[in-house]
Amino acid sequence: MISTDAKFTSPNDIAAFARQLRNKSKAIPKVVRVCIGTGCAAKDSRKLYELFQEAARKSSRDVRVETKNVGCHGFCERGPIVVIDPGEIFYQQVEEPDVAEIFRETILGGRILERLLFEDPLTGKKATKAAEIPFYNVQKRVVLSANGLIDPTQITDYLAAGGYSALAKVISSMSPEQVIEQVEESHLRGRGGGGFPTGRKWRSCREASGNGKYIICNGDEGDPGAFMDRSIMEGNPHSVIEGMIIGAYAVGAEQGYIYVRNEYPLAVRHLTGAIAQTRKRGLLGKNILGSNFSFDIRINRGGGAFVCGESSALIASLEGKPGEPRAKYVHMVESGLHGKPTVLNNVETWTNVPKIINNGGKWFADIGTEKSKGTKVFSLVGKVVNTGLVEVPMGISLRRIVEEIGGGVKDDKKFKAVQTGGPSGGCIPAEHLDARVDFDELTKLGSMMGSGGMIVMDEDTCMVQVARYFTEFLQKESCGKCTPCREGLAQMLHILTRITKGEGQADDLDKLKALAELLEGTALCALGKTAANPILSTIRYFQAEYEAHIQQRRCPAKECKGLFRYKIDEEACKACGICLKNCPVDAIVGEKKVPHKIIQEKCTLCGTCWDKCPFSAVLKV
Repeated sequence: MISTDAKFTSPNDIAAFARQLRNKSKAIPKVVRVCIGTGCAAKDSRKLYELFQEAARKSSRDVRVETKNVGCHGFCERGPIVVIDPGEIFYQQVEEPDVAEIFRETILGGRILERLLFEDPLTGKKATKAAEIPFYNVQKRVVLSANGLIDPTQITDYLAAGGYSALAKVISSMSPEQVIEQVEESHLRGRGGGGFPTGRKWRSCREASGNGKYIICNGDEGDPGAFMDRSIMEGNPHSVIEGMIIGAYAVGAEQGYIYVRNEYPLAVRHLTGAIAQTRKRGLLGKNILGSNFSFDIRINRGGGAFVCGESSALIASLEGKPGEPRAKYVHMVESGLHGKPTVLNNVETWTNVPKIINNGGKWFADIGTEKSKGTKVFSLVGKVVNTGLVEVPMGISLRRIVEEIGGGVKDDKKFKAVQTGGPSGGCIPAEHLDARVDFDELTKLGSMMGSGGMIVMDEDTCMVQVARYFTEFLQKESCGKCTPCREGLAQMLHILTRITKGEGQADDLDKLKALAELLEGTALCALGKTAANPILSTIRYFQAEYEAHIQQRRCPAKECKGLFRYKIDEEACKACGICLKNCPVDAIVGEKKVPHKIIQEKCTLCGTCWDKCPFSAVLKV
């Protein structure tokens, strides 16, 4: 019997303790898992957790009930989520008044509350388990397999689920060379955006001369609408730590850093607690698991600069310098942090490592496409029915993600485009919706994999505005170190802004293309080199929309103020007077039982009438 807080002194201790934990868990007949990921926590799921704990304490029935905080289930649109075991009963959109009923009917009475189950809007069928919900059954969850199952604040939960068994395997029976061989055989590519082969990077670092090598985890996730790495760090921090320890063993590093955004307080808290627990167990620090291998990790908080997601800028920030990129004529695996050989991978990449070691490189390589192996985590957001966090095998089509997992476009609107790869990614139109999701295919289409942001757009989205939005974001986030990025982005933003105001010029598209070519060829880092992707992809697929703005002074999507007007549909108008009363400039006239009209000369296009009309009688034309 191993003490619950004992320090592990050999690899065998982990397997023995995990068996002990699993046997103990069998004695607990009821388990309530409450999601406390950021999405559900924003809807006060922590209060639900407290109420379930209180209900268990006050229960007069002699039933053991364990209440767990768990990480993001992914189905953020339907949170807060509560799962009851046994039975994996999946309750969604749970509110405080539901807790007493769930405890009484389901936990104690064994009865399912139909009203809290997910109902498929197409078939009307209700799902009792997550596996029965289309959002989940199309996915292949590898990285996210433990999210929603384990308590991220308890190392015992991770150990009971097989955690640190990969590390034990490495320490007990594998040489550093064999670890690298397995990662090479898996063909794992970096999930942070560049897609560089992970095994090749590790081998180069191991073979680099010099002592004092470093391991770094890039958790500086700055893409608008992206929350993949955040959810992993919040829901399963030990998987990141275990991957880093294995990487350190493989390349010969003794110190590691997790660089995480300061805007991720829950992730920082869970990582900090996980590192402390891991040290206490003898899994970090000196002579890990009784071996002669020593390694430790510390957390550094980033200040929120998007450019610090770029590897060399991140290194500069870690060194206490301004977060600015440097020219990469010297590779980081040879001279990175403090001039020492350094391996830097992102959160998702590190989390894949223990899975590869336990299952073998070939197992991972059998998932995906010829050049893009494994799975990829995406944050699916925008004008889609089911927003959330999804994990899919490489090679799946965009259509399956949008229509099957995402449930299609909201409000029965037409799909227009999906933007992948973050602010430096491109917009892919409906004609390429059957394209495969992998590194090479997305690049051919003028976009990229990036870290995993995926934003769906409908027919009411102006693609010129989309390009302007992302260009403005990148212009503000540029460090300004190199002239092409600093001045080029400012000029492109100026041109796009003019176009959206109806002030476009005949040669604006040629100017944008020339500036894009300049940026790609001369910018210092990847932020600048790929910054024009949103512009180039929207011009490539939606040039007619640009031309309508420039030549006709008209926005086809009716989003650019001044490039459309409001009109009242006389047949739909009920003459209720709501629009007339709310118009701030008295531009609407009409009487009772007489359809109202908008005086175009007075209208300021504020949109109040469009927002307030309960009969959808106000149109954009």
